[in-house]
Amino acid sequence: MPPRTVVIGVDSSTQSTKAAVTDTETGELLAVGRAAHVVNGEGGARETDPEVWWQALRDAVAAGLKESGLSASAVVGIAVAGQQHGLVTLDRTGRPLRPALLWNDTRSAPQAAALVAELGGPEAWTARTGTVPVASMTATKWRWLRENDPASAGATAFVRLPHDFLTERLAGVAATDPGDASGTCWYSTATGAYDPELLDRLGLDTSMLPEVAATGGARIGSLTEAAAGALGLPAGIAVAAGTGDNMSAAVGLGLGGAGLLDHPVLSLGTSGTVFAASRTRPASTALSGFAAADGTYLPLACTLNCTLAVDKVATLLGLHRDDATPGGEAVLLPYLDGERTPDLPTSSGLLTGLRHDTTPQQLLGAAYEGAAFTVLRALDELLLACGLDPADPEVAGRPLRLVGGGAQGRTWVETVRRLSGRPLLVPGSGELVALGAAALAASAAGYGDPVAVATRWNAKPSDTDAELPPVERDTETWERVGSVLDRAAEPLLGA
Repeated sequence: MPPRTVVIGVDSSTQSTKAAVTDTETGELLAVGRAAHVVNGEGGARETDPEVWWQALRDAVAAGLKESGLSASAVVGIAVAGQQHGLVTLDRTGRPLRPALLWNDTRSAPQAAALVAELGGPEAWTARTGTVPVASMTATKWRWLRENDPASAGATAFVRLPHDFLTERLAGVAATDPGDASGTCWYSTATGAYDPELLDRLGLDTSMLPEVAATGGARIGSLTEAAAGALGLPAGIAVAAGTGDNMSAAVGLGLGGAGLLDHPVLSLGTSGTVFAASRTRPASTALSGFAAADGTYLPLACTLNCTLAVDKVATLLGLHRDDATPGGEAVLLPYLDGERTPDLPTSSGLLTGLRHDTTPQQLLGAAYEGAAFTVLRALDELLLACGLDPADPEVAGRPLRLVGGGAQGRTWVETVRRLSGRPLLVPGSGELVALGAAALAASAAGYGDPVAVATRWNAKPSDTDAELPPVERDTETWERVGSVLDRAAEPLLGA
């Protein structure tokens, strides 16, 4: 029997790094190493020193390899999937000049509005980049940095996304992929390249940016001697271009040209996202029209406030996160960090509909409903962007794949089920981003298309997969939450 070979898929997220040691043939998850991050900032600021990510990657890989019990010689490839949109600024030696501005840093809201106006409105941006700038996007953060920290901006020799920074540390090559690049608002999904006019408008040059590989699974280089020494891995193993976390989750689910197309996914994590892989280029101002990691497209809507916001409400009420009941007349929009979808960057939480008999459990349930409603409302727009009719019974009957940390929570699952009225499929694997990165690493190591690899790995259903039939949709709650949001947006939430 030939010796077992493995790849390492790295999920470098907002709060932590995970390194999944994965069998190249079966996709069996042999071990997951973990290391926490530190996020700093008050108000709208959210920053992390990129060196923290590199140290966390080293720690997570070491922990995962130790847990697997395998020799480092079994590893044949590695890939990084990272949190999208973060702005990493480097000097000429490749060292960070300052902490990275994260995706959920909302200080660049004024710069986002200015960029939208300068190009002629939301439709102009959608036509070129597929995405309308909001405070989350990298282009707005670079504009903010130039206006608020000109010394750092002026000293910047290279600009990277979080996953680009880590991939460059691994291979010594400045590379990215179409998926993560499409979240910058200076990459055109229409042309598949950086947009020269937008770069000029932003004061950037292509020499400051990484090369864009054909896919996230492309081999962009080999693990350098220095990186191999830092990680305890063999020098020369394959390093994939990698991608953004949402694109990697899609790969892990087998979504893409060699797998499922136009099947919606709802991810419940620090952010809430709804997305699908499609061959149709998105053209909706209500969505982020991203590229996928495999050459297809990934229309996506993202909210800032999801599991962390609801957990904060539970803490304020002194309740366990699952000690919740439906909200009754209460409506709670938990926009504790401002909001991205809808575009309300300066908003805060809003509570209305209190009665004498309102219970703490109902208030917590209302927080779940507000968070779930916010991301589910974009589902119809997502389906339309894929060229589908949301009212078509066949489309409505497609299961909504529920992933992310929240998918493991009883109340999250039941709230989404009740408000969507759709069948749910909850995959057993809780590490889809890392699994997708492992498939990208396997692709770079010569095992074929990454979506095909993940589809093969997923061919045997897990005992922990759950398929839940639809329940009657709670239209009363849906309409009540929607009415509050629509009426409150301008006078109370800052639209």
